[in-house]
This record gives sequence, structure tokens and C-alpha cells, in this order.
Amino acid sequence: MPNPRSTATIGGHPVHPIVVPFPIAFFAATFICDLIFWATSNETCVSASVWLLGCGLIMAALAAALGFIDFTGDVQVRDLADVWLHAGGNVAAVLIEAYNWYSRYQYGAAAIVPTGLLLSLLVLLVLLFTGWKGWQLVNRHRVGVADEVPAE
Repeated sequence: MPNPRSTATIGGHPVHPIVVPFPIAFFAATFICDLIFWATSNETCVSASVWLLGCGLIMAALAAALGFIDFTGDVQVRDLADVWLHAGGNVAAVLIEAYNWYSRYQYGAAAIVPTGLLLSLLVLLVLLFTGWKGWQLVNRHRVGVADEVPAE
């Protein structure tokens, strides 16, 4: 049986794993800004965290769209339990960060300590889990890995 295939590709290369690091980096940077704000009360961190969350949410939407194309494009992918945990965890992380962004946009610095900081930490923990599941999809279940071509 062939490997489960990624259907969102460019030149035969899966695109979802190319986009995924961006929201992770934005959400991790948000947490770092939260820690700096907690330690220094530097107002620049308040503005930066709103922008980082916004950019992270935009990139997460793109990653989700590409992941959804992969999910719907191959029945072998949908049949994997790990894909459901990966996708469900990432949806939860995005919903948490959407609330986190809205509360910061609405209430400014008052939304960061402790609530925003804790939400940012929670999302990083969720992303560690979903990243592990994504790793299992590629390395254990071979999703998006090219089938071996027989030597001629």
C-alpha cells in the first residue's frame, strides 16, 4: 500500500510543513513578550504581543487550510487517529489565541498578567503535543513521504 499522500503540494513537496513553523514562532514570541512585560512592565511588549498574535493567527489560518486540504485529499490520512489529535489540538490552540488576541486588543496591558501569560503558556504546551503528533504523522505513518522508486 502506498504512503498516505499530502495533496497540498508545490512541485510534489508538501506545503503544510513549510507554513507550520510561522504560527509556532509567532505564538512563542508572544509568550516571550509576555514574560518580558511581566518582568519589566514595558508597554512596547503589549503592542508587540497584539501584532505577534495577529500574525500568528493569520499564518495559523493558512496552515490550517493547507492541513485541511491534506486531510480531505486522502482517506488514509483521515483514518489515522493521530491526525485527529493533531488537528483538534491545533484548532484548540488557535481558538485560545484568538481569545487571547481579542482580550489584549480590547483591554491592553490589563489582559496580559496573569491571563494572557497563562494562555500563551497553555498554547505552547498544546503546540508541543500537536507538534509531536505531526512528527508521528510524517515519521511513523509516512504522511507526505514519497513512496520509494524502484532502482532501474
